[in-house]
Amino acid sequence: MLELLVYILVYPIAKLISFLPFPILYFISDLIYYLIYYVIGYRKKLVLENMQKVFPEKSLEELKILRKQFYHHFVDIFMEMIKTSSISKKEIHERMHLTNPELFSGLSKDHPGVIVMTSHHANYEWLIGLNVLLDNDAYAVYKKIKNKYLNNFIIKSRAKFNCILITTKETRELMHKNYKQGKHGTYALISDQSPKKRSIRYYTSFFGHEVPVYTSAEQIAKEYNYPVTFFDTKKIGRGKYETTYEVLTYTPRDFKDYEITDLFIKRVEKQIREQPAYYFWTHDRFKHEKFSY
Repeated sequence: MLELLVYILVYPIAKLISFLPFPILYFISDLIYYLIYYVIGYRKKLVLENMQKVFPEKSLEELKILRKQFYHHFVDIFMEMIKTSSISKKEIHERMHLTNPELFSGLSKDHPGVIVMTSHHANYEWLIGLNVLLDNDAYAVYKKIKNKYLNNFIIKSRAKFNCILITTKETRELMHKNYKQGKHGTYALISDQSPKKRSIRYYTSFFGHEVPVYTSAEQIAKEYNYPVTFFDTKKIGRGKYETTYEVLTYTPRDFKDYEITDLFIKRVEKQIREQPAYYFWTHDRFKHEKFSY
């Protein structure tokens, strides 16, 4: 009953906001930024600590400027996520430009399955708009939220872009079924965040810190010998992004265990160095860091 009540209260507001033109949307975003940053101070200490770990060479003043830039972007992403439910295919393609669509569509056509590894950088939400370039089904692995009504709203808002959301628990079974039936599929996994402690299988270096990482994408790729790819997304303006599709490997079985995961993490590091303000700094990425004594 409480879940339904939350949905009834939140859904009309979110839906109304989604129909607002972008100038008004970003005006509201600016107001929320001041509330989040100056009044509530949401995770400001954690964000600064994360940045200090990644950029020890930067001064405190430089990091505080970077932190403000991040929070502007952070609120924009939240508003753009709401906008997804009403944005048109034409509009999302004007704002999320793919530099090499022929590689994206061609690779998915030539292989029974393709693994896409991506990170929480720039606008990872609007990457779903690229799926209309594909002839086969595109699946995005996500963590199911507890409120089933809001969860269903998220699923429906992404379905119009030829994106099928599947939970982490459903992934293996669905991929095996598609593989047996010879059904082509593109499978996207956001793989840069910290796994839960009970799920830790592997540590790697992330900006010089030994942290646990998800290895599911590599394991699945090796199981079916699917190519592993990467979306390199850059922010080129407010509400405008440019993505380049890259191949990490066509032959994952040629790599030793965790080498593909390491390759992905290094690629994410490059992303962050190029545009540090647009990474998801509010996540406690170093909470399970391995220390040497």
